[in-house]
Amino acid sequence: MGAGAFIEPLVVITLLFGGTYVNRNSEYRLLGRRRIYQNSPRSSSPASSSSFDSGRSSPSSSASLLANVDDEPKWRKREIKILGLRKEVISPNTRRFQDYFLSRLLKKFPFLVEAWYWALIYWVYQLGRAFSAVTMVEGTVNVARRHALQVIHLEQHLHIFYELSVQNWFLQHPFLMHWTNRIYSFIHIPGTILFLVWLFYYTTTRNRLDLPLHNKPLGEADGSPAGPKLYAARRRTMAVCNLIAFIVFTLWPCMPPRLLSDANVPGAVGKEARSYGFVDTVHGAEGESSVWTQNKFCNQYAAMPSLHFGYSLLIGLTVMSIPLAPQHRRSRSVPLTMGLRMRVPSARRLLCITLGVAYPAVILVAIVATANHFILDAVAGAMVCGLAWTGNRVLLNLLPLEDYFLWCVRIHKPERRVAFAEGDDWAEDRYGRERYGAKGVVVD
Repeated sequence: MGAGAFIEPLVVITLLFGGTYVNRNSEYRLLGRRRIYQNSPRSSSPASSSSFDSGRSSPSSSASLLANVDDEPKWRKREIKILGLRKEVISPNTRRFQDYFLSRLLKKFPFLVEAWYWALIYWVYQLGRAFSAVTMVEGTVNVARRHALQVIHLEQHLHIFYELSVQNWFLQHPFLMHWTNRIYSFIHIPGTILFLVWLFYYTTTRNRLDLPLHNKPLGEADGSPAGPKLYAARRRTMAVCNLIAFIVFTLWPCMPPRLLSDANVPGAVGKEARSYGFVDTVHGAEGESSVWTQNKFCNQYAAMPSLHFGYSLLIGLTVMSIPLAPQHRRSRSVPLTMGLRMRVPSARRLLCITLGVAYPAVILVAIVATANHFILDAVAGAMVCGLAWTGNRVLLNLLPLEDYFLWCVRIHKPERRVAFAEGDDWAEDRYGRERYGAKGVVVD
């Protein structure tokens, strides 16, 4: 790995801090004078008119600036939904901590919350994989090898066993093989973080009514009309993907093709596994291994499902289908023969479609050519993505637990409210899906 052990984490940290800076609230003064409330948790002195200087106020936040902490209820209501059953519960209201330093820090840099969510999702998943790796016994490895051979047999039966042909073609083109190894090793995590940074910026930051940005005056919104709910849904989808994948590879470990060529495995199973001739192009002497996948805490037998492809499909579908701002979705009509005309999408939509198709396609080729996954692993990854996409709202049931955690650490997480233009329609149908018509976003 060499310098990669330092450079790869540095790239991830740079992307997270870069996303935090790009999505900052430039109109909010972190170290300005704080509001002083009568009988507040931090002060017993009376409030004065000069104490409401926690930042540059805006029409959307003036009401909250004049609020007294003691007027905030101590509890808030949350709704839990499981299998059509609904139950209302109460949890702590953390708005009384909104003037504490960490709360103000999150209001100044709201993407810090998303960085925390990403770190929580990623490291809980990795710790689960690490536990599986360090507690693995030889019997599990043998089972994973047999499962891999079963996948090959099924693909042969379905006439989709193309992994060897794909890898052999790339092995005959060393330059392409070299860059395919790099794509597999170094794109997955940075690409996912970059996607989250962009999606937050386009759905939330560009829609904030209280922020003047480049080519966006104060009080206007020019981001995706989907609003912050789209971003939150995709973040939850990634979390559910990790949960489902962890359950699958824990109950059904599967060896990646690259490990089938182990010369030390005796018997008929080892002979059959070696007969396919898969090559480990990433972790070999000429490979491009990653610090994230080449360590003793990495579970090498979690090929099924492929989250490399599942995540890339999630990203691709989101980019392809994201509602564009009005100025970016103007299509045009192109004349054809015999008086016929064809409507062509806008340049921005064509770019989204191109990127949305290309990214998962490139990742699919990379995971197969490097012998890290079977084609059916990618199919399983797509199924996991679909399940998580449709069922991600189950994680909303954890909001009461988050409220209790934030209450314990005395932090108020900024809440994004959607402001509507007159006549806009926003509602949830009986399936819980939103109809978009938001004008902009206000952060409390």
